[in-house]
Amino acid sequence: MRTNAFEAVARYVYPSLRRRLVEILRERGLTQIQIAELLHITQSAVSRYLRMNRGALIEVEKFQDIDEKLKGLADTIVREKPDEYYIHGELVKIAVEMLGKGYVCSFHSKVDPEIDPKLCRICIETFG
Repeated sequence: MRTNAFEAVARYVYPSLRRRLVEILRERGLTQIQIAELLHITQSAVSRYLRMNRGALIEVEKFQDIDEKLKGLADTIVREKPDEYYIHGELVKIAVEMLGKGYVCSFHSKVDPEIDPKLCRICIETFG
């Protein structure tokens, strides 16, 4: 195992969650500048997420339960305008939930061919 689960989350899952969150906020009619301010990131980063130049490797929206959590987080962000620590904490919780449900396994095995998802149950047993 060359790439452990936490590396996969940091490199691929977290950016994909953030990209989807940006998309959800954009679908609700917010401008790139408004999204950047709410998420405490640059407008340039918002643009890269929307152009799929960042966080595009995992289609988070195909996991209905995770997408619903992100929509709920988007509602909270628009309504309460939380600080960056709150947003980061919620995204980390969602990423850990994805690990626990085994959603990252097939992707992890693609970025690290040494991983055999049929044998590796580390994330499911640790976080499930």
